[in-house]
Amino acid sequence: MDTQRQYEVVFIVDPTADDEVGRLTDSFKQVITDQGGTVTKAETMGKRQLAYEILHQKEGTFVLLEIEGSGREIAELERRMRVNDRILRYLTVRVDEDRRRAQKLKDRRARKAAKRPSSGASCSASRHSRTAKRN
Repeated sequence: MDTQRQYEVVFIVDPTADDEVGRLTDSFKQVITDQGGTVTKAETMGKRQLAYEILHQKEGTFVLLEIEGSGREIAELERRMRVNDRILRYLTVRVDEDRRRAQKLKDRRARKAAKRPSSGASCSASRHSRTAKRN
């Protein structure tokens, strides 16, 4: 498991703990770097309404972390989130394969577009020549 993978982790913090969001995020970043991973992006998305009530809370503060690592740091991060009372929910998604697949499709479309002749100019020119012959 020494290959670098990319993950997105979203967690929801109890809205009554607004002052602790920064500290929680920093402590989670420290856990990731201690385990050998790197945090490529950390974004607090703010307080939002929840789709359904979680632990009698109707809203929560959402935080997104983008992480590169081997997977060990994710296991430790999730363990710490599970035991923390301030974290209402968390979700971890591996995104490197999806991003690679999307880039491949984008490259394929670009190659097809480069091969295609610029049909807009030739169609209008041939249409114009046909109308000139009729007159």
